[in-house]
Amino acid sequence: MERFADRRAAGRALAERMGGLGGPGTVVLALPRGGLPVADEVARALGAVLDVVLVRKIGMPGNRELALGAIAGPEGGTMVLNDDLIRVLGLDPAVIEAQAAPERSELARRRKLWGAGLDPGALKGKRVILVDDGIATGATMRAAIGAVRTEAPAEVIVAVPVAAPDTLKAMERLADQVICLRAPAQFTAVGLHYASFPQLEDADVQAILAARPEGGPTG
Repeated sequence: MERFADRRAAGRALAERMGGLGGPGTVVLALPRGGLPVADEVARALGAVLDVVLVRKIGMPGNRELALGAIAGPEGGTMVLNDDLIRVLGLDPAVIEAQAAPERSELARRRKLWGAGLDPGALKGKRVILVDDGIATGATMRAAIGAVRTEAPAEVIVAVPVAAPDTLKAMERLADQVICLRAPAQFTAVGLHYASFPQLEDADVQAILAARPEGGPTG
């Protein structure tokens, strides 16, 4: 299986497919934390503003990695749920909200610590490019799209180095355009498509945002 060297290498490769999408009317939004190094390379290549979209996965009770859905936005006001999974498991709204509550707290913590995230009206009329290091179930990306759509952008583009084929098709129905370098039939975890895939910490996010090109944050 061919792998990207690391997230920044993937970002540079992704940017090569995105000529003509940059300029002052374009905002590149990373899904943190892993999407930020990818998005940084894309934003630099396009000469676009870089920021993050605040989004968090809602995990199953006892299994954080199994996504019930995701929330996005400064207050976690946009929620996207995996209705089929919730129905099969027979989970009631109280359980879902109990799982979502700590994620909303984490979004608030990140916004304050990172000094990033969307302010109302920041994306109106803009071309918005949502970037992550890969898409597996797509829960967080769907929530991010929903949150961005509330800001009335001119266009929403999803750009990722790698994605699960079925999820990629779902993204094509939600975004105005989807750019993906690889969608292997035998997709497993995103990290397996990278030779180096370290977890990013808050300090890494702060460093990338502090060093972003002129143009500053959207919020």
